[in-house]
Amino acid sequence: MNIIKNALLATTVLAAMSAPVLAQDAMAGHDMSAMGGSQAGAAELPEICKSAKGMSSDMSMNMDHEMDQAHMDLMAGMDETNKQMMDSMMVEDIDVAFVCSMIPHHQGAINMAKAELEHGDNQWAKDMAQKVIDAQEQEIADMVAWLEGEGANE
Repeated sequence: MNIIKNALLATTVLAAMSAPVLAQDAMAGHDMSAMGGSQAGAAELPEICKSAKGMSSDMSMNMDHEMDQAHMDLMAGMDETNKQMMDSMMVEDIDVAFVCSMIPHHQGAINMAKAELEHGDNQWAKDMAQKVIDAQEQEIADMVAWLEGEGANE
């Protein structure tokens, strides 16, 4: 059973790792750390999510061309949330790993939505951004509550 869990976890990690690699190719050369990507917009994860050995190493996004502030803000915080997501996937219990990795995933969506609210000019897009923030914040709260309750017993 443990072999099946490990195989499933490895498959999940490999699939998740391909997205940042593709993003790196698309944004090669840009150093996101200047935009606050190191700690900006990162959610504080519950201790249960920090029990895994890190898999993310240095997955920072680099880019070759200049960006305006709106696009920099859209991307800010994604480096750290991607790292947290990758590290959280390595928690031994798959249910806990899933929930732990979803928290930074949702935080990334919140970060992007906040950039839309600050810089966007289309009312529909701004309304959607606010809906994303409201929904994702509630789901993060639900996930943290599960991790501190039932998830702690997994």
